[in-house]
Amino acid sequence: MRKKTDVFPVGVSVYFLPIQNRVPLKFGHETVTSVVCARVCMRVANANGKTAEGWGETPLSVSWVWPSALSYELRAHALQEFTSQLAHAWLDVEASGHPMEIGHAFIEESLPRLCQQFNSRRGPDEQMPWLAALVCCSAFDIALHDAYGNLNAVPIFETFTDAFMHRDLDSYLCPARNATVTFRGKYPADFFTPPRRQLPAWHLIGGKDPIDPSELTGSEPKDGYPLLLQEWIERDGLKCLKIKLCGNDSAWDFNRILKVGRLAVASGVYWLSVDFNCTVTEPPYVNEILDRLLWEEPQIYGMILYVEQPFPYEIEENPIDVRSVSARKPLFMDESAHDWELVKLGRELGWSGVALKTCKTQTGAILSLCWAKAHGMTLMVQDLSNPMLAMIPHAQLAAHAGTIMGVETNSSQFYPDASLPEAKIHPGLYRRKNGQIDLSTIEGPGFGYRLREIGRDLPRAALEV
Repeated sequence: MRKKTDVFPVGVSVYFLPIQNRVPLKFGHETVTSVVCARVCMRVANANGKTAEGWGETPLSVSWVWPSALSYELRAHALQEFTSQLAHAWLDVEASGHPMEIGHAFIEESLPRLCQQFNSRRGPDEQMPWLAALVCCSAFDIALHDAYGNLNAVPIFETFTDAFMHRDLDSYLCPARNATVTFRGKYPADFFTPPRRQLPAWHLIGGKDPIDPSELTGSEPKDGYPLLLQEWIERDGLKCLKIKLCGNDSAWDFNRILKVGRLAVASGVYWLSVDFNCTVTEPPYVNEILDRLLWEEPQIYGMILYVEQPFPYEIEENPIDVRSVSARKPLFMDESAHDWELVKLGRELGWSGVALKTCKTQTGAILSLCWAKAHGMTLMVQDLSNPMLAMIPHAQLAAHAGTIMGVETNSSQFYPDASLPEAKIHPGLYRRKNGQIDLSTIEGPGFGYRLREIGRDLPRAALEV
């Protein structure tokens, strides 16, 4: 039975916004110096012919979604090409209703076929991963959620109830075997926490980031922003630091944790996390580092709140039993957690938490949130150094998810000037103070962008359909 709030897509515009890093970010085996953000405007209509626009944005983070020996330029071009192809496909979707229903239908039915068709025209060594397809899709999915809220004049996170949705979570999710869990009669709002207006902010320390003056090369920008970790801690009042590690040099990883950890202790930082960038192949590598920290640096060991995704992306191809790691510290899936079904597999293998990202689609993130919380798993919300509009759905998800501790916020470090128009309206989102971000300026329907107040000049659309 139709609801008067139901919508369906009727138009799409795609923009590509290039951004240059002020400092490089070492990610895995690559060093990133720039990114292109895909920004999507989606127009939706209801049965009465009323229309509204919504916006979504995602960094097309090539190195994260598609680790490969292929050139960066080839992969970046492929992501933009696939994003453009998706614009037409969204208008072919026959589903209507709540954006969860439309988005789920697209992700489950259309996106796999489109990804397969795209890869069929590419060589065997040029196959675009599923994670990359999800990231390209996410800007459209986010825009759909925003448009639905705008058309119905309601904040999007107030719509995940039976008043707006046609089907409960039992239509989307299956409990783990032998779990005393049911999704019948449950809706996503049942798993949200009361939204917080301030959230602890996590600061990322990349492999190239200087910790002390001895690591400066002289090529650093003189732009008024901090360079050294101590300067960031003092300026933003940071209390949570995420340490990027290499995952294939245990001595380097241990010493990096030690160097950051000692500075953190001296600076009044409360929490650390360690991210091995999916490069570890065996649990003992992580266990030995953690055990050594426990014996030699117990205070630093105690500050490690969780360990993030040490092992390869494709968990189905690499079903590693990780219980020995999660017995030491909470172990969070990130790149492996494409959807709730992989979260289910991860739980069977011993993972204890999930890092949610809006760049894997808002629809998918919310379904993973519900499945994980129903089964007692803890959550984090992490970004791809989300700038501009991309920051707002990301922060909104964290505010409603009930994370283990705050939210990851990296764009203010790597390209702060990219978000200056948005920061004039939402200063607390793009400049951390007292170790937190402030969401109190987000208001109104959809994601609460307040887009008409943001004076951003967009380039000509790359595509309009």
